[in-house]
Amino acid sequence: MLKIDAHHHIWDYDPVQHAWIDDSMAVIQRSFTPADMEPLLQEAGIDGTVLVQVNQNLRENMVFTAAAEANPFIKGVVGWVDLLAADLEDQLDELRDLSKLKGFRHIAQAEPADYLSRSEVIRGIRQLGRYGFTYDILIKPHQMEAAVELVKTCPAQPFVLDHIAKPYIKAGEIDAWRRDMYKLGAMDNCYCKISGIITEADWHSWTAEQIRPYLDVALEAFGSRRLMFGSDWPVCLVAGSYRQVVNLAADYVQNLSVQEQQDFWGGNAIRFYGL
Repeated sequence: MLKIDAHHHIWDYDPVQHAWIDDSMAVIQRSFTPADMEPLLQEAGIDGTVLVQVNQNLRENMVFTAAAEANPFIKGVVGWVDLLAADLEDQLDELRDLSKLKGFRHIAQAEPADYLSRSEVIRGIRQLGRYGFTYDILIKPHQMEAAVELVKTCPAQPFVLDHIAKPYIKAGEIDAWRRDMYKLGAMDNCYCKISGIITEADWHSWTAEQIRPYLDVALEAFGSRRLMFGSDWPVCLVAGSYRQVVNLAADYVQNLSVQEQQDFWGGNAIRFYGL
C-alpha cells in the first residue's frame, strides 16, 4: 500500500516572517528541513509527501520545488501565487514549467469571511484550472459558506479542503461546521484532508475519542474516495508527535476495506495532485 503524507511544511525560521509561531508554539520556533522529516517517514512507513506553502511569496515556489527535486520523497508542491495579480496568466504560464508544482494555496483563514466568494478571487482561481493546477482551501468554520459558493461556482476546478476546515474541537462545537461539511462534500470536485486535527483540540489533553466525531463527519460528507491523509508536520508538534498523528489516522481507518484504505493513504492524493 503506497502511503502519501499530503500535507507538510518546511521553513527557515525567522521570528519576523513567521510571527504566527508565537511563544505558545515554542517547540516549532526553529527551522525544519527535509532532512528532519525523512527519518520520521521511514519510521512510520510513509512513502512520499506533498510539501505545502508557508509564506505568501513567489520565491518560495522556487525554494520548495528545488527541495522536491533534491529529495525524491517530496512528490509534489503546493505553492502560492497572487490570485488578484493583473499578470496572473503570465505567471501561471511560467510556473507550469515547474514539474513538481501541482497547485496553490492562499492563507484564506486570515482573510474576511467572504473572501473566497469574491468575484475577483473566483476569477483568479478559475485561471488555475486552465493551467492544470489544484487549489487548497485553508479556512476556518466561519468561512465555510464562502468556500461552498466558490466550489459551486467553479465545478471544473479541483479543490481540497485543508485540515477539515479547522473545526472547534477543543470547544466541542460541531453542528454548524457539520452542516457546511456536507454541503462541500456534496460537490465531487472537492476533496478533504484529514490533517491538522490535533492542533484544533486541546494540545495537552486531546484524545482519539474526542476527535472521532469530526472524522466521522468528514468520512460521511466526502466518502473514502475523496479523503486523504496529511500530517501538518511540523505544526502538529505543538500537540503531538508525527507518529501520534499517523497512528490516530491508522486507528480510525483500520475498519475500512482494503481498497478504501489504499485510497485514503495514497490513491486519492496521487489522483488529486497528479503525483
